Amino acid sequence: MSRTAKLRVGVLLGGQSTEHEISILSARNVVAALDRNRFEPVLVGIGKDGRWLMQDERDLLCGPTDPRRVSLQPGLPVPALGPAGSDAASRPTQLDVIFPVLHGTLGEDGAIQGLCEVAGIACVGAGILGSAIGMDKDVMKRLLREADVPIAEFRTLRRDLFDRDPAGALREIETLGFPMFTKPANAGSSVGVRKVASAAQLPAAIRHAFEFDTKVLAEAAVVGREIELAVLDGHPPTVSGAGEIVVEHRDGFYSYDAKYVDEGGARLEIPAGIPAESLARAQTLALRAFEVLECAGMARVDMFLTPAGKLLINEINTIPGFTAISMYPKLMALAGVSPTELVSRLIDLALERHRRARALKRSAR
Repeated sequence: MSRTAKLRVGVLLGGQSTEHEISILSARNVVAALDRNRFEPVLVGIGKDGRWLMQDERDLLCGPTDPRRVSLQPGLPVPALGPAGSDAASRPTQLDVIFPVLHGTLGEDGAIQGLCEVAGIACVGAGILGSAIGMDKDVMKRLLREADVPIAEFRTLRRDLFDRDPAGALREIETLGFPMFTKPANAGSSVGVRKVASAAQLPAAIRHAFEFDTKVLAEAAVVGREIELAVLDGHPPTVSGAGEIVVEHRDGFYSYDAKYVDEGGARLEIPAGIPAESLARAQTLALRAFEVLECAGMARVDMFLTPAGKLLINEINTIPGFTAISMYPKLMALAGVSPTELVSRLIDLALERHRRARALKRSAR
């Protein structure tokens, strides 16, 4: 590649998860933010049926913004992918880096990251391990607890145990007290989440979460403000100020509809009006969670701030939303990082990590 050649960025969108439509909306903003002096996008849509199809940039950028109406466009099947400089005869689509704008299963959980590793292509964001940890809320919370990072009390329930002894499983979950939240361990965008006010509502909520995963979490409800911070890797990492989510939806929490469907379901307060001392502690805690959970590239860290001033980590998102209403790009803008600079830095970080990894010895001799 000549020094003036643009880097080819494979933007992956869609995917086989419940967040397929949100991924498309996020990808639109990532593509729009690409520095065209440096990068050439190659758009690859992954259908819900698993097919990989080339996508047209114009169609993506001009498509609808309502997640109930977005979809991938018909396109040609994707030829084999390979790193830049590979044999064009066997790998006609050569890429310098892949930007997986894929939320949820088979996109954010280490699957795509492993594919990139095997293919020898740099990949934006966390690697295989960090992605898998960030996706599995049970493993995530256990690691945070082990590292003395404060979290809300939770219980984990597996489908086989629930099927064998539902009454016993429910008794264990009920020890959390009410209200509580039930959710799939491996999902995002509040898909499969329910707020449970009583024991009578618990069985249906558990079964609903099991529709999306074989492992379910029940978490004690926390009375407090929902705040989020953005982390951008680097030397040193950038940790944003805090934003606050103020929910006004009838669901009573930051549900899928409150996020993406109901325009008045929630509002984002950026910056959040919290004391400077609380913000400093939140920034330290966000970076600590980023390190403990083996993250890289980027992450959005969600927390609760209680009336007593205590901070609790709720979860971390390793491929946060880039939609028009998403907190991560808004928080990075608050930190003085524009969308174009953000996308460029994420790509540069991926290329740097890839170079370091390729320089490691792959043989004992």
